Amino acid sequence: MTNRTLSALVFYALLQVIPLPVMADVPSGAYLAARQARATGDFTAAAQYYAQALTRDPSNPALLENAAVAYLALGRLDPAVAVARKIEADGLRSQVSQMALVAQETRDGQWDALLARIADDRGVGDLADGMISAWADLGKGDMTSALARFDAVAQERGLRSFAIYHKALALASVGDFEGADKVFSGEGDGPVQRTRRGVIGWIQVLSQLGEQARAISIIDDTFGADLDTEIKTLRARLDAGESLPFDLVNSPSDGIAEVFFSLGRALMQEADNEYILIYARTAEMIKPTHVDAILLAAQLLEGLERYDLAIEAFKKVPRDHPSYHLAELGRSDVLRRADKPDAAIEVLEQLATAYPDLPEVHAAVGDLYRAQEDFAAAVPAYDRALDLYQARGNDQWFVHYARAISHERLDNWPEAEADFRRALELNPDHPQVLNYLGYTMVEKHINLDEALSMIERAVAAQPDSGYIVDSLGWVLYRLGRYDEAIVHMERAAELMATDPVVNDHLGDVLWAVGRRVEAKFQWKRALSLNESQPSTDLNPERVRRKLDVGLDKVLEDEGSAPLKLVKDDN
Repeated sequence: MTNRTLSALVFYALLQVIPLPVMADVPSGAYLAARQARATGDFTAAAQYYAQALTRDPSNPALLENAAVAYLALGRLDPAVAVARKIEADGLRSQVSQMALVAQETRDGQWDALLARIADDRGVGDLADGMISAWADLGKGDMTSALARFDAVAQERGLRSFAIYHKALALASVGDFEGADKVFSGEGDGPVQRTRRGVIGWIQVLSQLGEQARAISIIDDTFGADLDTEIKTLRARLDAGESLPFDLVNSPSDGIAEVFFSLGRALMQEADNEYILIYARTAEMIKPTHVDAILLAAQLLEGLERYDLAIEAFKKVPRDHPSYHLAELGRSDVLRRADKPDAAIEVLEQLATAYPDLPEVHAAVGDLYRAQEDFAAAVPAYDRALDLYQARGNDQWFVHYARAISHERLDNWPEAEADFRRALELNPDHPQVLNYLGYTMVEKHINLDEALSMIERAVAAQPDSGYIVDSLGWVLYRLGRYDEAIVHMERAAELMATDPVVNDHLGDVLWAVGRRVEAKFQWKRALSLNESQPSTDLNPERVRRKLDVGLDKVLEDEGSAPLKLVKDDN
C-alpha cells in the first residue's frame, strides 16, 4: 500500500466519524453553509459543513484548505492532519496544513521527518522554520547544530530577539543554566527582551544557579511593586530561599510549542484574530499544558465573538494554576457578553470567595454589577477592591471612577464627587472622567464654569467623541450661550446620529435659538430612536410634553429658569 493510498484511507475514515448537520442533499448547499459559517467565525459549523462538502468533492483545494483552518481553530489536530495529508498527497501546498503536519510530527518526536519537511520547503514559513529546525536538532541530541541554527536565525532581520530567547530556553532545557544566563543577561548573545515569559524563564534559571537575590532584583526592576499573582508567588518563593524548577520548556517539543506561541503573540498587531488563533491552538495542541497559549486562544475567540468556544477554552486552565483566577475573570466576562449575567456573577462571586485578597477580582464583581445597573451591589465590591489596592500602595483611578459612577446613579453626590476628583488626582486630564464629572455638574446646575473648563479639556483630548462634544454643547446651553452651543450640538449629532439623548439635546438647543420646527423634528427623532435602543438617560414623557406645549412651558412647570429671549427664525 502506497503512502498516498494510506493517506486517502485515513482521510476518508475520519470524515465518516465527523458528525454532520442535517441538510438538503445539494452539493452546493454544504459549501455555501460552510462559507457562511466561516465568515461568521463559527468554526464548529464550518468544520461540519466543509467535511460534508469534501465527501462529494474530496480534492477541492479551497474546501481542503478551509477545512484545515476550521479544525485547527477548534484545536482538533487529528482531523486537521487527515485533511493536511490529503492536501500533500494531491501535490498541493498550504501553510495551514503544513502547520498541522509540523504539530503532528513534533508531538510524535519525528525529528528527521520534520527536518526533511522544512528542507523541502514544506514547513510553516520563514518566521518559524529556522527555530523549529533548531529544536528538531536538539530532539536528535545535536546541540551543536541547534545552537548554530539559532545563531543563523538571529542574523535575520527582525528575528534576533526570538532566536536568542529560544537559544536561552534550549540551553536551560538541557541543564546548561550558566549558558542560558549569559544569553538572558546579554553577557553572551543577549540580552533577551524582557517579556513576561522571558523573565519567568530567566528567574527560574537564576534560581537553579542559586542566585535568588539576583532573580528578585530582576523581578523588581521589570515589574515594580504591582505584581500579578503568578509573579508575586514566584517572588515569595525566591525570597524564602526556595529553588524554582526550570519548567518553562522541558523538551524540544515544548520548545516548538513556544515557537508558535511567541510568534503568535508577536503577530498580534499585524494579523487578524483568526490567523493568530491558529498559532495559539497549534502551541496548545503540541503542549496541552501551555496555559498562556490557552488563555491567548480564549481571548482571541472572545474577540471573534465565539463565546461558547472561549468559555470552553478558559475552563481548561487548572484550578491550581496561578493564572486560574485570570481564566475565571475571562470566563465571567465572556458569559456577560453572551447575555448570561447570572452565570457571570456566579463565577465572580465564587472567585471572590476563593481569592478574597485579590483586588482585581472584587473590581470585576463591581464592574459586572455596574453593567447590570445594580449600583447598590457594585459599591461594596469597589469598596473592597480599593481597600486592597490602597493597602498595597497602589490606588487605582479607574476603580474610583467606576465607584463614582455607581454613587452618582444612587444619588450619593458627595461620595461620587469625591471619587471623581480622586480619579483625576491619580490620572489628571483623563477625558472620560473630566466629561462625566463636568456633565454631571451641568445636570445638577452647579459649578458650571468649572464644568465648562473640564469638558473643554476633554474635547481637546478627544475631539471626535460624540458624548464629550455633546457635553460641551450642553454646558454652553445651560450657560445660556446658545449660539455657541448649537455648533457643538450639531457636531455631536453628526458623530452620534442614532443616539436618542444627543438628538433630544439638539432639539432643546434648536428651540433655544428659535429654530422650533427643527427642534420638534429632533424630539420626534429622539423618541423614535429610543424605541429601538432605549436609553435610561432619556425621559420619553418629558420629550412628548415638549412636543405638546413647548420647552418654555415644560421648564416653567418644572420650576426651572426660563430660556433667554431669542427671535423665532421659523
